[in-house]
Amino acid sequence: MKENTQAALLLGTEPIAKLLKKYSVPAIIAMTASSLYNMVDSIFIGQGVGAMAISGLALTFPFMNLSAAFGAMVGVGASTLVSMSLGRKDYETARNVLGNVVLLNIVLGILFSIVSLVFLKDILMFFGGSPETIGYAADYMRIILYGNVITHLYLGLNGILRAAGHPKKAMFATIITVLVNVVLDPIFIFVFGWGIQGVAIATILAQCVPLVWLIRTLNNKNELIYFTPKSFKLQFAIVKDILSIGLAPFLLNSALCLIVVLINKGLQTQGGDLAVGAYGIVNRVNYLFVMIVLGLTQGMQPIVGFNFGARQFLRVKEALKITIKLATGVTVFGFLCAQIFPKFMASLFTSDTDLITLTVYGLRCVFITFPVVGFQIVTSNFFQSIGQVKKSIFLSLSRQVLFLVPLLLILPNFYGVTGVWISMPISDIIATFFSATLLIYFFKSIAKLEKNK
Repeated sequence: MKENTQAALLLGTEPIAKLLKKYSVPAIIAMTASSLYNMVDSIFIGQGVGAMAISGLALTFPFMNLSAAFGAMVGVGASTLVSMSLGRKDYETARNVLGNVVLLNIVLGILFSIVSLVFLKDILMFFGGSPETIGYAADYMRIILYGNVITHLYLGLNGILRAAGHPKKAMFATIITVLVNVVLDPIFIFVFGWGIQGVAIATILAQCVPLVWLIRTLNNKNELIYFTPKSFKLQFAIVKDILSIGLAPFLLNSALCLIVVLINKGLQTQGGDLAVGAYGIVNRVNYLFVMIVLGLTQGMQPIVGFNFGARQFLRVKEALKITIKLATGVTVFGFLCAQIFPKFMASLFTSDTDLITLTVYGLRCVFITFPVVGFQIVTSNFFQSIGQVKKSIFLSLSRQVLFLVPLLLILPNFYGVTGVWISMPISDIIATFFSATLLIYFFKSIAKLEKNK
């Protein structure tokens, strides 16, 4: 117990660069592994099932975003609340958060699955499906929804383990998931002949293994945060704090659902099923680099959350600056890869020449302003990590709703498929301007607080 308490308190004393390395490297490895996990699914589906299956998988992205919205609302809100509670040395609240996370994930996960399964095909058609692709999407999504509670519990508990001072253990859980999935995917597709359903089954089974390990780890009373009988009772104050802090990622992922629906519909109308498949590939590649940036923000989150709670503002500012620099380096690298090697990247997912051509064009359009995306993501997550919910919500929704939705509704009418693709980089530029403005005001307010200390 003493060792775990000291590990958490080091967030307020160790050099920031050392802490970011300690927390971000495991998070980056875990998030990269998670994105590779999704890429591997797409690659096996594209190469083992076919081009139309890739398009069918793209139809499930809005569903996945919507499911992730509920998971993130609980998981991210709880992780932030745990970090801030540890900063205040309020260990009892941190432990109670743990039990409330389990209960909330079970309730929300079951409700989401029931509603989605009842209206599954209607929803997929609304998401941009066609008679050629909806079968693949339904086969995949039905199994994912059966295991939805497992996914939510795994992600939520893993986030809390990281916030409690165990980034390496959280990374280990994610890597287990990826390894199990990579092994099961080819077996279920090529040996058992289960097609896209096999990929979905592999996904859920791969999450069961680390979930059992996470439950055992968090049931250990030698940990700083562990399950207690009292924690398994929904407490209004804790639930309210979790959901209010988690509202920003919930709205972001909900907005992403809307965005992907509009993109799918626009591409389906202007370019057909293969254009939707091209976006599915572009989205997976984009996801890889974004997840690396999110790994950096996950490493930043407990550091800024703890130090903001402890009112150590210079350390908060230093952690933010370093994270922005690193994130920008990642997105610049992503930009270079998409502009120089787009055909190679597309060919990993499919051998269909038409799909490759469409994907290359999409990659170059979407990634043209990618160097500024890292800054925008870090800024939004920073405000969330210190509990400034309104700012985080505004930044999260500015790109996805305020700017991107109107562009997706207007530009395709004039520029067809190109209008869909270029809507994304244009919204990135506008959102970055607003992120920078809010951050400047934040630094000014911090300077005033430092003078008044």
